[in-house]
Amino acid sequence: MKTSTITVDVQLNDDKVPEAILWRASDSTIDNAQKAKAMMLSFWDGAEKTALRIDLWTKEMMVDEMTDFFYQTLMTMADSYNRATQHQELVEEMKKFAHEFYNKSREKQMQENKA
Repeated sequence: MKTSTITVDVQLNDDKVPEAILWRASDSTIDNAQKAKAMMLSFWDGAEKTALRIDLWTKEMMVDEMTDFFYQTLMTMADSYNRATQHQELVEEMKKFAHEFYNKSREKQMQENKA
């Protein structure tokens, strides 16, 4: 059986706030670690029936980038749920929510920028 490894390195400042997030995958054609401003990692613990999560972002992550990141994550989660369940009606509800979230977030940002 082949093993593939994904490595995530998080550089922290003195207050333990992420300064940089770097990741690499053993099966990638890219030799150097890739930089990221944010990450979400989830595992399912089948024995405990709970999700284990790590959410990190650097201080350089802007609010508009976070909005885009969440929107894209919600959309891809809906696609993954569709592949796993074929529950198209629920998938459409998830995507509808993602669109509404995105639009409301953008409206809020515009209001805050005017103030």
